[in-house]
Amino acid sequence: MFQVSERLVTTMAKSKNHTNHNQNRKNHRNGIKKPRKFRNMSLSGMDRKYLRNMRFAKKHNKKNPTPKE
Repeated sequence: MFQVSERLVTTMAKSKNHTNHNQNRKNHRNGIKKPRKFRNMSLSGMDRKYLRNMRFAKKHNKKNPTPKE
């Protein structure tokens, strides 16, 4: 029958896997800013049992201050 030589069989061109072109410029157009540091962390979404315990711990710490010498 017919034999196909390896020269006739061609493979597809490889596609580009990764490029970082222009990303640095785009990032610097509005400046790279540091994340804001908040004074107190948000308690929403935290474990309710933990929050309740924390509330009582704060309450009783205020009630019995340690004597200062």
